[in-house]
Amino acid sequence: MPEVTKDVSAENTFTDALRVKDYFNLSISNTFSGTVTVQRSLDGTTWRDVDDFTAIIETYGFDPEPYFYRAGIKTGNYTSGTASLRLGDPDYRNQ
Repeated sequence: MPEVTKDVSAENTFTDALRVKDYFNLSISNTFSGTVTVQRSLDGTTWRDVDDFTAIIETYGFDPEPYFYRAGIKTGNYTSGTASLRLGDPDYRNQ
């Protein structure tokens, strides 16, 4: 299963991009204070915010079209600690 992971302990730090279509998994764990932002992009260059999280979570997203997704902490949204981030595509054959 394709996945990207990143331990984030600074602002303006994101996972690598993961191309997904349909369902994808999001995991935010560890101890941190800040706001994790999930973003998507058609071209992997221009990013748009999709959702924000301020606590640990295991969840999933859905997008009927193929997009690149990434997660991280934007400038001004980091306070302390380390956010362990994971995006995974459980059905990468749809890409």
